[in-house]
Amino acid sequence: MLAKGDSIGRDAVVLDDWIANRLINRLKWAEPFAPGVLKNRANLLPELSNPAHDPGRRFSLPWAVGLTGIAYNRSVTKRDIRSIDDFLALDSLTAVLSEMRDTVGLMMRAEGADVTQPTAASAESAFALLEKSVADGAIDAFTGNDYVSDLATGNLGAAFAWSGDVAQITRDNPDVRFVIPDSGGLIWSDNFVIPKGAEHRVNATKWIDFFYDPVNAARLTAYVQYISPVVGVADELAKMGGKAALLINDPLVVPTSGMLDSVANFGILNSSDADAMDERFALLRGAA
Repeated sequence: MLAKGDSIGRDAVVLDDWIANRLINRLKWAEPFAPGVLKNRANLLPELSNPAHDPGRRFSLPWAVGLTGIAYNRSVTKRDIRSIDDFLALDSLTAVLSEMRDTVGLMMRAEGADVTQPTAASAESAFALLEKSVADGAIDAFTGNDYVSDLATGNLGAAFAWSGDVAQITRDNPDVRFVIPDSGGLIWSDNFVIPKGAEHRVNATKWIDFFYDPVNAARLTAYVQYISPVVGVADELAKMGGKAALLINDPLVVPTSGMLDSVANFGILNSSDADAMDERFALLRGAA
């Protein structure tokens, strides 16, 4: 239906960065936002304003934002984790993410590679480190977000993790902590996109614009407790008081400038490199 430009019965979808890139650039299945409707676009965080998959943000706006780093249970590891080397040296059980771009991206940063312009060649040393770590038993598993409960219960010592997944358990269990490795982490967004053939493009554009008003964005943040892409949310959370105001002291919801300076967005892979890296990563997942 999308290939023909027919409506899929939905006026918006929410996609992560690399799938948004496929929809916007490779398949051409996205509509630009309706002109003259986005009054609050200027409130977008500068760090997210010009991504490789959508320069100028004509087709997408972040709905929620997250960081990829390391989560660990201090009562299990018995020491703090600051680096990928620290992570790989643990005696306790460890896990990395089943999403290739997140796991390879963190390894690339540890190896000093530029994740903003990734290629199969530039990821070679990261894959070598990952393969050695799996073979040596330094990495025990590849997981989706099921690592969360294992970290909370102490069944897992440390894991590559998404900030939004562990924000709540770090408050419930102070032994569970989230860090950006000293070599750097990743930033990503789930993106609001209007699919090709949408019947109500203007209304869909108005809807996302509503959430780029900091007042409305703060209400959403207080509910979902993910990082907001909207400037001014911290001030509005403070005005709300109560539990919402406490979130401004949680760097997994309102990250510090230092945290944002230490993360980068994993860039766009060409199709042949993406296929080769996905295949190589799948073999690793099967070996763990």
